[in-house]
Amino acid sequence: MQNEVTVHDKRFRISVTAEEIQARVAAIAHQMNADLAGKDVVFLGILNGSFVFAADLLRGIEMPCKISFVKFTSYEGVHSTGNVRELIGLNEDLKGKTVVIIEDIVDTGKTMVDLLEYLKRFEPAEVRIATLMFKPEACRKDLKIDYYGFSIPNDFIVGYGLDYDGLGRNLKDIYKVV
Repeated sequence: MQNEVTVHDKRFRISVTAEEIQARVAAIAHQMNADLAGKDVVFLGILNGSFVFAADLLRGIEMPCKISFVKFTSYEGVHSTGNVRELIGLNEDLKGKTVVIIEDIVDTGKTMVDLLEYLKRFEPAEVRIATLMFKPEACRKDLKIDYYGFSIPNDFIVGYGLDYDGLGRNLKDIYKVV
């Protein structure tokens, strides 16, 4: 574990260790196993950031389930543009199913609100939200986050799937900009 890393032109200091992340992911999977037992579940990972969280989370899920991925973007560099664009769409039947969105981070909430609106046309029975990181100070939308790993300040972070202009996703720990 490195206490500090440099990604592009910015320095980052460790914020959440790999061990802390794995403990929370296991706890979320355990809770989901209890909450979702007997339901027809489709996990919907939001690319690119959620792929690490989704992989670790799914290894802890003990019920039959499917996983699919969609890709939206709203970031350029370290800032949200406020405009959400769909890059890869859904190819899974969601009608009557329990959909669990797997996201790396919820900050302003705009992407999530747009995604929830997008999913309505597929007529799922219910939609739940699971995010590894939640920034309550930055969230400007009324969202019910069903499962989250960590509530964090409005810092820019990298690691464990989160990136800065494409780099840093492979870091095992999560780092915040200094």
